[in-house]
Amino acid sequence: MPVLPFQRPFLIGVVHLLPTPGSPGHSPSGASWLARAREDADALVAGGCHGIIVENFGDTPFFPDHVPAETIASLALALSSVIDRAQGKPVGVNVLRNDARAALGLCAATGASFLRVNVHSGAMATDQGLIEGQAAQTLRERQRLQLQTPILADVHVKHAVPVGAACLADAARDAVHRGHADALVVSGSATGSPADLQDLETVREAVGPGTPILVGSGCTLDNATQCLGWADGLIVGTALKHDGDVHQAVDEERVRAQIG
Repeated sequence: MPVLPFQRPFLIGVVHLLPTPGSPGHSPSGASWLARAREDADALVAGGCHGIIVENFGDTPFFPDHVPAETIASLALALSSVIDRAQGKPVGVNVLRNDARAALGLCAATGASFLRVNVHSGAMATDQGLIEGQAAQTLRERQRLQLQTPILADVHVKHAVPVGAACLADAARDAVHRGHADALVVSGSATGSPADLQDLETVREAVGPGTPILVGSGCTLDNATQCLGWADGLIVGTALKHDGDVHQAVDEERVRAQIG
């Protein structure tokens, strides 16, 4: 089984890409989305984060699954740039909303170290409609590509509600034991919303100590210690931005404070 390239406890900083070519918010005459990605990566590395994940965060509204070719090409450029600046730190990718196949291809092409999948198993009702997990296809594609790239799978992902009666504990167990996820991500209800500590405890008790758990949203200086009581690592985006505004650039001093 692929192993996460981190030692507990760890912090993964997020590079939220500005709208990329083809998305409704993209403006060729506006701020360079690729230049921002480089600047954010530099700030995350200088601030001491342990890894970076790149997301096409600005590409709203998201496709529910397969993204177009220009989005994959844009992510490849961004990943290559971030990896060049990461000074050997692991760099991963999340292709929003749920294109795990594209993420695997990007890992194969760029050498990215891990991927996050919002709906890996089960089904979620989202603002993109119904999204169903594709664990069977994702694991077989990873095998075909001969990758050892860990899959970080969300459990009851943010901006969504589960379809059916599966409780959080059952969903966590299914993601690991039937979906073969390498790590689980627990988040709040939306971007920047803190994860419920009871949810973290529930997931930890469901899967035991052998499965890494990450907090996927809403981690701040105020709650990081409590979160790490149950989780192995943190994925932090909003709290590392200037003024804690998700749409701003990464603030190196905020990264230093979070790491400290």
